[in-house]
Amino acid sequence: MLLSRHQVLARRERDPERLERSAYLLLSRIDTQGPMSIGQLAEAFGLDTSTVNRQTAALLRCGLAERVACPDGGMARKLRITAEGGRRLAGDREVNQSCLARVVADWSPEEVRELEDVLIRLNRSAEALEGRYWPRTEEDDTPSP
Repeated sequence: MLLSRHQVLARRERDPERLERSAYLLLSRIDTQGPMSIGQLAEAFGLDTSTVNRQTAALLRCGLAERVACPDGGMARKLRITAEGGRRLAGDREVNQSCLARVVADWSPEEVRELEDVLIRLNRSAEALEGRYWPRTEEDDTPSP
């Protein structure tokens, strides 16, 4: 919690271009899964559709996402990341990774791997309890060597 809180507070102070937490999470999910409807996003995060509607409206206003026809031919419109949204998401990910790299800079490679393994297990256990799983590729299913 401390690490997460520190990153959230520091992000806006250092660079107002950084994404809000909700924007980062929504864009990350769409980036991982592909275009999604508001209903799909609400279900994925266990949120009310009105909450997700407000959050996605902000993404649309900022040009970080756009509405597109359902690729499967359905009636629902879906949200997909724009080039600007992808650029900003990639920038935030890079900053987050560099911040974490600084935190563990004096750790041994074995300690970093151990932390990674335990965090993967923690995330998977939380997902199992909630019954909501983050989509992953096969290569994401195993801890890094």
